[in-house]
Amino acid sequence: MVVDPFIGTSATDLPTSTGLAATWWSPKPQVGNTHPGACHPLGMVSACAYSGAYPTGYGRYDLSTEGVPTAIFDDQVASGFTHFQQSGTGAIRKYYNYFRVTPMLEPLDALGRTWGLYEEEAGPGWYAATLDSGVHCEVTVGPKSAVHRYTFPAHHDARLVVDLSLGGLAIPYGATVPLRSHLESVAPGVARGEIVVEGAPLAVHLESDAERWRQMLWYDRRLMAGGSRLDFSDIRTTTLRPFGVMWAGPTTAGQVVELRLGFSLRGTDQARDNLHADCGPSRTSFAVRRKDTARAWDEHLGLIEIDCPDADRRTVFETALYHSLVKPCLAPNESPFWPTDGPFAFDISTMWDIYRTQLPLLTALVPERAAELANALLHVCEEEGNLPIGYRMARGADVFSRQASALAQTFLADLCALGIGGIDWDWALVHMHNDLRRAYGEDYLLRGVAHPISHTLDLAFGYWCTQQVAQHVGDKALVTELEPYAAGWTSAFDPETGLLLDSTYYEGGRWNYSFRLVHDMAARIALAGGAETFVAILDRFFGYGAAAVQQPGSRPGAEEMAVGYALDRFEGLNNEPDMEAPWAYHYAGRPDRTAEIVHAAVHQRFGTGPGGLPGNDDSGGLSSWYVWASLGLFPVAGQNVFLVNAPSFSAATLNLPSGRLEIETTGFVQPGPDTPPQYVQAAWLDGRPLARTWLDGAELHRGGRLLLELGPVPSSWGRDPASFPPSFPAGTRRADVLAVSPPNGVS
Repeated sequence: MVVDPFIGTSATDLPTSTGLAATWWSPKPQVGNTHPGACHPLGMVSACAYSGAYPTGYGRYDLSTEGVPTAIFDDQVASGFTHFQQSGTGAIRKYYNYFRVTPMLEPLDALGRTWGLYEEEAGPGWYAATLDSGVHCEVTVGPKSAVHRYTFPAHHDARLVVDLSLGGLAIPYGATVPLRSHLESVAPGVARGEIVVEGAPLAVHLESDAERWRQMLWYDRRLMAGGSRLDFSDIRTTTLRPFGVMWAGPTTAGQVVELRLGFSLRGTDQARDNLHADCGPSRTSFAVRRKDTARAWDEHLGLIEIDCPDADRRTVFETALYHSLVKPCLAPNESPFWPTDGPFAFDISTMWDIYRTQLPLLTALVPERAAELANALLHVCEEEGNLPIGYRMARGADVFSRQASALAQTFLADLCALGIGGIDWDWALVHMHNDLRRAYGEDYLLRGVAHPISHTLDLAFGYWCTQQVAQHVGDKALVTELEPYAAGWTSAFDPETGLLLDSTYYEGGRWNYSFRLVHDMAARIALAGGAETFVAILDRFFGYGAAAVQQPGSRPGAEEMAVGYALDRFEGLNNEPDMEAPWAYHYAGRPDRTAEIVHAAVHQRFGTGPGGLPGNDDSGGLSSWYVWASLGLFPVAGQNVFLVNAPSFSAATLNLPSGRLEIETTGFVQPGPDTPPQYVQAAWLDGRPLARTWLDGAELHRGGRLLLELGPVPSSWGRDPASFPPSFPAGTRRADVLAVSPPNGVS
């Protein structure tokens, strides 16, 4: 594997776009906002160098919500190494970064200063760097643990300092202040503690192999000689003083010290048990834990194999797959908010970033983990009253409700249609139905429309998805009750323009939201005036025939942004609202247009190096878009349909639990940013002609052989209305619609 975790950690630095891609406009931060720290696949813990920069705690940048991010550090620096970082997210001011570990050769008064970072290295599951103090630092993680290894120079009094008071970011209003805390020394080399942050109790159990060093608690950068316990209650920003535990002693050149940390949201005893389950009883377990985590990553990344002779393109793809499998954090038996064991998840930041692309990828590759996440969401709903739009390690699930509505219903509908086991669908249906009546759902129930108008589309689709589950469990009365609400998406559109109504929009305008793949695309296209008109509107949105545009610069002003927004243009994967729009052409018989746009995006909007992403990776939402697009597939989330397009690899294999899906091509030419797109000329599924431009989810998940003949010019493939992806009008059952175009490889 050639994963590069540094991709996306710096401001976008891609070659100047040409052709169609040059007409797209990128309003949101032009930076991936990823970090290179150690992560376990879908694990609870991450660990990385900490500078306090926005938004992950790693890196050099200040708060940025538009344009090119501005730097607050000239070079990479760190004040230590923290845990629980976000991955690629955008505009939330506070993140975790708890339990900072700092190796020091200076007195404790110097805690909090930054050292230059050199010789940075990273791979799946580990991160290493050398501080300019001369200390070499390495971290790895397990699902619920972290192991640090520090190699010191010779010094008369080296120190390893753990700060339990720090959290969040080192920008104005970016700190997370613990409300309460408890810390104690347990035995030589052993300490434990708990902090309550944003309503969540987070416990840590610490074990150091430097048992002969002095072990001391400290408060306000002063040692507590002989003290073995610290307790704080009712901490406020004005009363917070740093506190933690420290090991100190003389070192010889090259002396290695390890520190192991187990974490839990259910107390220090469970944190200890988690550490020992992840890392065993030995105080020196870095090498074993790194090897085990690397093996876990090899297994996950090996689920997709590609035939690609270009080393750079392989690195971009495999790193995208890696970033797609970092979040959400699955933490079974760790809920701090309800007492029962079972699935728990956090860092679903946010559903609107991941529901279109990343959750379908998890469902395909690791369906048992997708079911675990689904059950965690249902538990959240049962305990807190709603299916979350975003869910952090914090009390209160609905902090992202402005972004969208009813997105978990989309995820659940796919799982139900696929027959994924381990979910009580009667129980799920109760929560899916009740959740639709909350927040913006009340406006939709009372008036048939909700503003921002994009919520009308969300809710109508949420009703349709819920209707599919009701059909599955045989609740005919509920199916009938939901039908008019599932059909209400039409009230969001203006038939005069073929676009959504004027409204307020979250991070975009009505053009960005107007080409969502609704469940009845045939009616959507008719509402716009027919296929020819719909294609013309799409062409205008994607910049066909338009001039190249000027991208926002650093700290763009309101006038500069207004000019860009007035373009009403595709955002080129810089943000989420329009990332499914390229595939809308499939429903109007123009998959050749999809091929052109996807080709430009895949080969001009992604690259190697820290600046290789066009925008925030958003917990893998962007990276998983790239994974699907490169394979020549795209999931229509909630409808359990996969659209077929020209892939960017000559061959690929998805090693799915139920079978291998082999994607092969003939006539393939190695693509790049300066090559023309390739078009599907004909297709075969398991040796039988495939005239339609889509696969049913059952076909994809069971595996088989998809053969695509490619050529340099558009063909007639996909132009016959009989080959179009399915639409699901109100009052029809999904199974009945699919029976018209049976998912058996023949159209």
